[in-house]
Amino acid sequence: MAKQAKERRLTTAEAMAKVRTLRTSPRKLNLVAQSIRGLKVQRALNELEFSPKRIAIDVRKALYSAISNAENNHNLDIDSLVVAEAYVGKNLVMKRFAARARGRASRIEKPFSEITIVVREQGEAV
Repeated sequence: MAKQAKERRLTTAEAMAKVRTLRTSPRKLNLVAQSIRGLKVQRALNELEFSPKRIAIDVRKALYSAISNAENNHNLDIDSLVVAEAYVGKNLVMKRFAARARGRASRIEKPFSEITIVVREQGEAV
């Protein structure tokens, strides 16, 4: 007896890519995600290419992955794709300590975050 397949969360004209462990805080990653929301895919790639933010390189890879998913898995036209959604979530936090004066220690938190990018064909865009 086979397990029932899950319903697809996206419509037929959408594709998604998710990166789960990006070594930056969600607050910093959201600044980059905001810069590409609602843009055409080629414009978003250019935006990320010339962004001064370090994490823009990883977001660009995620966008390429979403484009590839759209083309190969869902047979969408890559010239008419738009970044429909780009949202950020929290992930794990590495806890470290730094030695301080008089034998004390202070906590250093190294946050990770995740990004989900959904691309949609232009004809279906709202």
